[in-house]
Amino acid sequence: MPLITGGQSILRGPGFLGHPPVIPTDLDSHFRYISGIFFAVGVAFATCVPEIEKKGPRFRLLGALVIAGGLSRLVSLIAVGVPSTGHLFGLTMELGVVPLLLLWQAGLAKRWGAPA
Repeated sequence: MPLITGGQSILRGPGFLGHPPVIPTDLDSHFRYISGIFFAVGVAFATCVPEIEKKGPRFRLLGALVIAGGLSRLVSLIAVGVPSTGHLFGLTMELGVVPLLLLWQAGLAKRWGAPA
């Protein structure tokens, strides 16, 4: 998800979400900057795939970044209101699926005797 969503957001800006260009341009720039970070997180997650049972520290750091983003999204939900379905999907991934993936990776590390 981070590779596809981040890449499309970098290339298309807010248009990826069905929005017109953002004015002022600083908001578009910030949107694409955050999208670049999201894309880089996806690349970093992909580097964990080979021998994932040995990549615990990296996997946990990346997971923590995603969870921090999800908590920030939750602040927006509380402060501003419920976002669109796509953003709710992201919130579910960030605060539901990613913690489960962290537990799954720790289980693999324990099973295969790798450092958790």
